[in-house]
Amino acid sequence: MEVLHINSSVLIVFYRPLNITTGEQTLYEQCKDMPAVLIWYLCLQFFNMFVGIPANLMVLWLIHKNKGDSSTSDIFILHLAVLDVFFCAVPPLELTNLVFITTKSTQCIQRFFDGVIESSLLFHSCICLDRYVAVVHPITFTKLKDRNHRAVLVTVIWLLTLAYAAAKCVGNITHFYIVFAAMILTAFPFMVFCNISILRVLRKSGPGRDEMHPVKKRAFKIVLLILAIIMFNYLPLVVLFPFRKYFSPDVFRCYIHYIAFGLMDLSSSIQPLLYLSKEKLPWCLNCC
Repeated sequence: MEVLHINSSVLIVFYRPLNITTGEQTLYEQCKDMPAVLIWYLCLQFFNMFVGIPANLMVLWLIHKNKGDSSTSDIFILHLAVLDVFFCAVPPLELTNLVFITTKSTQCIQRFFDGVIESSLLFHSCICLDRYVAVVHPITFTKLKDRNHRAVLVTVIWLLTLAYAAAKCVGNITHFYIVFAAMILTAFPFMVFCNISILRVLRKSGPGRDEMHPVKKRAFKIVLLILAIIMFNYLPLVVLFPFRKYFSPDVFRCYIHYIAFGLMDLSSSIQPLLYLSKEKLPWCLNCC
């Protein structure tokens, strides 16, 4: 497990282990006396596979179908869905890697996909930024709305994602853990700030009105839900890991680590389900 020292006293761990095994033992064998969280983590990963893949494919289909009436954030949501589809397909490999075999090639592939989902923070941050500018700075948003900067930003993020995942796959780069530490410590407060700022603007009533406009009220509820999901997915990672030194190595390796990353990985299913909940699906209308 990689570590990051801040002020030479506070020990913070933000990184998935580069080598999940010691000797010939799998991680499941190492945690055989406390396998509950590891089993829970694998169940979450298969939930991602069976729910996340169709949900993200549906998101891709809806964005393609409604591209003439899409929002500016849809370009980021589309590429995030593509990224999540690939990650949600990896649970069989992860099950094999954690429970059955310890080969370096499978661990390298696993680390690559871990790097992909960790880099999804960049797309999430772009979505939050786009919505923040639209609500808090509408004049600036109108000036930038039809420019190509979003497509350029998506290209840059994909290059960074592939470079990060490939570097993580190699697994022997000194102090590489600092990259993800910087990413999560920057992205999490940034996303929280953007959504809280949006909520503050939406909460204000219009001139001469005592109550919030119904459209604003609905938007307020959606943004509040998004903020709650961000806290649910990423806060455990930010809060639990600084206290690594208070847990025994076995408890941290078998419990805390997989609780934090399991909740983060769950965003691959929760985010597309949230998007679909706001869309009117054709067959739902037909059924009604």
